[in-house]
Amino acid sequence: QLHPLRSHFYVAHPPLGWNETVIPVGKGPEGIDMSPDGREVWTAHSRDGGVSIIDVATKKVAQTLNVQTKRSNRLKFTPDGKLVLISDLDGGDLVVLDAVARKEIKRMKLGRSPEGILVVPDGSRAYVAVAGDNNVAIIDLKTLALTGRISTGSGPDGMAWAEGR
Repeated sequence: QLHPLRSHFYVAHPPLGWNETVIPVGKGPEGIDMSPDGREVWTAHSRDGGVSIIDVATKKVAQTLNVQTKRSNRLKFTPDGKLVLISDLDGGDLVVLDAVARKEIKRMKLGRSPEGILVVPDGSRAYVAVAGDNNVAIIDLKTLALTGRISTGSGPDGMAWAEGR
């Protein structure tokens, strides 16, 4: 959960009662995801182009990466934990990071205002809502190539996967 001033990240354990940890991160934390192994929480900063990697065990920032985005919006791990995808709302890019090496491996131009990211459960594809162009970009996660687009209504963003539908 984000602090109202948008400069801190909270860790809470509702089943145990309210237990809060405030973890200072970069400017404007926006996209947040937990690694599939549950050891790290990554948060992309919308105002400074960085990504904070929080160690869940110590509840401290273990590392901060400078991915040089103009305005990070969403951040998603692939199910195998090998890749991290970040949408750059103002840059028009999808930034792909190697989660183990903690380095950028690809930057893809997607269009105006890429926002929501959905990675399918088998990790083969990602769908990125390109709000400014009213479409969803389809990314092959094996080749890291844009393979198609799905036309949408105005300003797509959040997406969910419905198994068996």
